[in-house]
This record gives sequence, C-alpha cells and structure tokens, in this order.
Amino acid sequence: MRIDLHTHSTASDGTDAPSGVIEVAAQAGLEVVALTDHDTTSGWVEAAAAARRLGIAFVPGTEVSCRSGGVSVHVLSYLQDPAHPALLAFTDRTRAERITRARRIVELLGPDYPLSWDDVLEQTADDTTVGRPHIADALVARGHVADRSAAFEELLHPGGRYYVPHYAPDVVEAVRAIREAGGVPVFAHPGADGRGRVVGDEVIGAMARAGLAGLEIDHRDHDDAARARLRVLARDLGLFATGSSDYHGRGKANVIGENLTSPEVLAQIEAEGRMPVVRP
Repeated sequence: MRIDLHTHSTASDGTDAPSGVIEVAAQAGLEVVALTDHDTTSGWVEAAAAARRLGIAFVPGTEVSCRSGGVSVHVLSYLQDPAHPALLAFTDRTRAERITRARRIVELLGPDYPLSWDDVLEQTADDTTVGRPHIADALVARGHVADRSAAFEELLHPGGRYYVPHYAPDVVEAVRAIREAGGVPVFAHPGADGRGRVVGDEVIGAMARAGLAGLEIDHRDHDDAARARLRVLARDLGLFATGSSDYHGRGKANVIGENLTSPEVLAQIEAEGRMPVVRP
C-alpha cells in the first residue's frame, strides 16, 4: 500500500488546489494521501470529495507551526476534531499573525523591490494561509528573482534584513492541544538542519512525554545518517516512524510519493485519532 502523509495545497503554501493534490496522488499510484496544510483545515472538504471520486483514501491533517525557544518546529496533526477549541486557539492566532508579518515584510521589501500587498494576494486562493512562500511567488511574478527558492535564499531567509519573526505556540503545549483535539501528533522533518537550527533530543523527549506519537523520518531533508539516528531515538522513546513527500506542487522539488508510510503505522494513527480516515 502506497501511503503519503504530508502534502500541501493552495490552502497554505502549495500550488495545487486541494482536489488537485488528490488528483496528483491518484496519478502517482498512491492509495492513501493526507493533506496537511499549515495551520488550517480549509482544504479538507474539497480534498475528501476528490478522494471519494478518485477511489483513494484521504487522511485529514494539519501542519501546526510551533516553536521551542527560538527554534521553529512543525508538528503534523492527523485526524483531529477541526472545531476543537484547544487547537483552534493556536492555529487561528498563527494565521492572523502571519498576515501581519507578511504585510510587514512587504513594507520592508518595498523600497528595494517594489511590491504591493495586492501582488501577494494574487498568489493566493480563497482561505489561503498567507506566508513567505506567497511573497516569494509575488517577487518572482514581478521579476525580482528567478524562482521561489531564489527568493528564500536571497531575500526571505531568517536573519536577513527583510525577515520578520511570527507567533507560534510552544511545541510541547501544541502537542498537548493536538491530543486534546483528538489528533495524532507527529514531528515533521525533525532532523532537517539544512533549513536552520533543529531542536535537541531533550526537546523531542519532552514532546513524547506530552503525547507525541511519531517522528517523520523518511523525508528528503534527512540523509541516511540522520534517518538512522532518528530511528534509534524513535525506538527509545516508543514512537512510530512515518515517511512522506512534503509535496508542495510547483513550490518545491519534492515529488509526491517519494517517501512512504507503512500500513501498520497508518492503522495506529487511525486507531488513535478522533476523526475517521475518509475511504472511497
């Protein structure tokens, strides 16, 4: 069974509509796919309808933006109640403050790289969680940079003159909130040090004590050594391991289905989650 549990749509920073993600998954021969847009569940209904139509199973999910100290951390939440206040309190605030942050970045860029807020909104769809990727796409559309990757490398990277931090909940508190909402929390790409600083094993241990269920180990941002180390850590902490593509459509080079999760782990996620997997 081919199972990919980490994808993004236009509801956050992907370039395919939620139904488009499902269509790409079906074309790639996936039998199960999760939609895990950043801090939103707005793509679930469209994705579920497409999955039923195309005959594949759909796992509702969210990638929750968090922090540990000054380090950015992402936690995948699967099968949570989308209306539960414990988690909504975090994700609603994160989305609202992402807009404030994005507007400030546009203001900082403006004197050097003419760009308007309308330019950014042209790169979004209805109910999109606005973020730096949309600013990057607007910079590309205005001809300031060659592509999204160049925008991040040259202009939008942490520590750069145009970077603005944003609110995110403490990761241990977020794991607890995901569990309260009936979700199954999995630490997304925990060893992706090419993106910036990563948290130490002591933080992952604290997350495990708060209810973390698994580590996303098979991910393109982890080399063989990182995967081996994380498998040992997962075993020691009693966590399961997932594999995923982190697909973003044209936004990243990631290919849907390039890393997969086992059917046994999916069964465990389904047993622990409050919402059902949507099956055709």
